[in-house]
Amino acid sequence: MKDYFVHESSYVDEGAQIGKGTKIWHFSHIMKDAVIGEDCNLGQNVVISPGVILGKGVKVQNNVSVYTGVICEEGAFLGPSCVFTNVINPRSFIERKDEYRETRVGKGASIGANATIICGNSIGAYALIGAGAVVTKDVLEHQIIVGNPGRCIGYVCKCGERLESEGGEYRCHACGEVYSKNGDQFENKE
Repeated sequence: MKDYFVHESSYVDEGAQIGKGTKIWHFSHIMKDAVIGEDCNLGQNVVISPGVILGKGVKVQNNVSVYTGVICEEGAFLGPSCVFTNVINPRSFIERKDEYRETRVGKGASIGANATIICGNSIGAYALIGAGAVVTKDVLEHQIIVGNPGRCIGYVCKCGERLESEGGEYRCHACGEVYSKNGDQFENKE
């Protein structure tokens, strides 16, 4: 007996690993050698390619294809119709499967609807990629990225609210968390 749910219109290829409590909804395809953690939720029309790793509690909204080379850490959120690439210079007449580049989405990071993530880049923990943004370089933890090409416009708390800079600290007025920034790293002060 399976300890996860797969809608009858979806396909899970032999060799895919799916964690307990995961739900895979309408018209989705999970390919061989994909690894999906516990308690994930995959919306309709989602494709998970071979070798993709989704950590515990990852949410993949409708119409997202997660290509070979993508790793999503625990609690990552992939918004509707966001796009990943896995080759920098694709050509239909040249096979480049040996040129796939890794893309890592950090713990708790969120990618907005219709955002595009160019392969070979990492998105730091709890970062927030705005709807329609195009990520062309690494994103640091807690950064808010918008536009094309994506640029940082501030920082975001674990809870998803914008952090305000106050006397060298970053404070969330929604949940009360306080952070200090040490180089590229955010540290919770509590």
